[in-house]
Amino acid sequence: MRTQDADILIIPGLGNSGPDHWQSRWEAKLSSARRVEQSDWESPDARDWTGRIAETIGSATKPVVLVAHSLGVIAAVQVAQNLAARNLDGKIAGGFLVAPPSERAMAGVTAIDPGFRPVPQAPLPFPSVLVASRDDPYSAYHEAKDMAYAWGAALADAGFSGHINMDSGHGPWPEGLMCFAGFLKNL
Repeated sequence: MRTQDADILIIPGLGNSGPDHWQSRWEAKLSSARRVEQSDWESPDARDWTGRIAETIGSATKPVVLVAHSLGVIAAVQVAQNLAARNLDGKIAGGFLVAPPSERAMAGVTAIDPGFRPVPQAPLPFPSVLVASRDDPYSAYHEAKDMAYAWGAALADAGFSGHINMDSGHGPWPEGLMCFAGFLKNL
């Protein structure tokens, strides 16, 4: 699949992705990419976030490819677990899921609505890759590996890359873009 053949939905996590974050850079670079905007980036409500993601998927005119980071991954996976009930079967072609937080980590962040827990465990109904770091402060590698296994996602080891965000030095993140290009090619 080529980027122009898909509606690429950028789904940031808690706090949104600032202008130098790799998600924002990809959104600017990829003509078919658009951000799923949330009403509250600082105190996310699970029902609002998943509703907005589902609404954006429903309005897509091409196959959807999700590009989610951190808490955005959890919200996207919650939507994906319920596609039939939302009349969205077959709309998602794939998911590129980066640095999802563990249930343990989410429980420790008071700004995160408990509705994001538990982390869904059912297989995703579309191809996906989960990119995980070995030193992510929000998810131990074995926790990310367990999520990938539960969701049927391929696991991409990002080495020691922190949370794969601006704080860990991932502005442009060319390695991630190459991984994403390889993922798209196989859809």
